Amino acid sequence: MYDFGYHRPNSLTEANAAVDGATDPVLMAGGHTLIPALKLRLAQPSDVVDLCAIDELKGIRDDGDALVIGAMTTHCEVAESDLVMSRIPALASLAGGIGDPQVRHRGTIGGSVANNDPAADYPAGCVGLGATIHTSKRQIAADDFFGPSFDTALEDGEIVTAVSFPVPGKAAYAKFPNPASRYAIVGVMVAKTSDGVRVAVTGAGHGVFRDTAIELSLADAFTADAVAGSGADEDDLNSDIHASAEYRKHLIGVMAKRAVTAASG
Repeated sequence: MYDFGYHRPNSLTEANAAVDGATDPVLMAGGHTLIPALKLRLAQPSDVVDLCAIDELKGIRDDGDALVIGAMTTHCEVAESDLVMSRIPALASLAGGIGDPQVRHRGTIGGSVANNDPAADYPAGCVGLGATIHTSKRQIAADDFFGPSFDTALEDGEIVTAVSFPVPGKAAYAKFPNPASRYAIVGVMVAKTSDGVRVAVTGAGHGVFRDTAIELSLADAFTADAVAGSGADEDDLNSDIHASAEYRKHLIGVMAKRAVTAASG
């Protein structure tokens, strides 16, 4: 690693001040992506601002028709929350399938959302449930937040503070995981919401996306038999040592059917 300044603020105000006072700062949540990047010298920030001591960024609360989860809430806390399991069990299930126990006890929802790994689970959860990303500057709909791999709508110095998830009528998440990393080769969140059916796919492409063909099929009949298959173009899907684009397209349909079955069960 190269030398860098290290900051561990106790409040969002202190964090903003640390970011504003640095030449080329980087924010750290769980550190699963940043620390390896520092070790390999792929990242060379002037300062690291560690958010782990900011209590106002932690916790889960019921906001009537939505659940609000603080950015520094760990995957384990989401997975084991009685409130999440009672209001949006699909979200608790999604969090419980991330990585391994070590990852789930350290990794955070805010870090995952801000990193936007193209095979991460939370982007599908956010887009599929129609979530809103709260930051230190504004609120951004999940549909507008996530870009291609590792790209988001966040501006320099903007900090994710919470994610608000509307409570759906029905929802479930199903994924085909890489057996080593547990990242999604393909993961599908299906949700029946007040605004209609939403189907979000992760792992298959260069970022999370909605499969409108499956959404239209499920809008007519919310059953596994109604899922005719993905409308994704194979040219837009990943093809690598883990799975071809053709196989990933097939998996989208399979995971969507499993998700609908689980949501209807």
